Amino acid sequence: MRRLIEFPCAGETLLGTLDEAPGTTGLLIVSGGNEIRIGAHRGMALLAQRVAEAGHPAFRFDRRGIGDSTGENHGFESTAEDIAAAAATFRTETGVTRIVAYGNCDAATALAFFHAQAGIDALVLANPWVIEATDDLPPAAAIRARYAERLRDPREWLRLLRGGVNIPKLISGLLKASRSQPQLEDGLPARLANALVQTQVPVTILLAKRDNTAIAFADAYAGPAFAAARAKASLVELDSASHSFASQSDKDWLFKEVRAHL
Repeated sequence: MRRLIEFPCAGETLLGTLDEAPGTTGLLIVSGGNEIRIGAHRGMALLAQRVAEAGHPAFRFDRRGIGDSTGENHGFESTAEDIAAAAATFRTETGVTRIVAYGNCDAATALAFFHAQAGIDALVLANPWVIEATDDLPPAAAIRARYAERLRDPREWLRLLRGGVNIPKLISGLLKASRSQPQLEDGLPARLANALVQTQVPVTILLAKRDNTAIAFADAYAGPAFAAARAKASLVELDSASHSFASQSDKDWLFKEVRAHL
């Protein structure tokens, strides 16, 4: 049974979708970016359906200013009240006693920041967002990974020789890839690392390892800022370039990983 639920948040009205099931452990799905609760390629709706069919209720929602919810959208760092209101509504509507929360991209980062005040019991964080954009190029770690892959492909050398490569863009990418990235004490990667260290609940990080966002996170995660965080979280990788786990095999893998925590 799937039903729509309206609930209040900071003077606004949010809309959520509940896939009902008898289990006392439920899945709270938090959408990333400016996506509505159905998710890219209907991914969040399909995940919720499969979770409910496996016996666990699943709840997803539009934060303020997104989709069917009222208010203004101020980005993922303003979603503490939205996540807390959704978790409280989930408990009230279903009676769940344990909530596992799943989020992709900046929703994963938001959950790391704000899960404690929502009373969430476990986190599954996919491709966490740590990118502080300085230009319109991909993150340096992603550029390095892409160039390393292309240098091993003879077809890319032929493209270069035949003039099929944008030389100014190539030079810009090489320059960015060669620069070391500053690690600010108050930067997003450092704040995420600190949030993971302070969490008191189990954390699993899922990475589509050829996705640019995942590559940027993996690069930061391997650094000294995340040394203590690595002891608190488990990391699982999928050989995929799909940020939203779009293919059927990716969706099957994601469902299996999420279900393991339910």
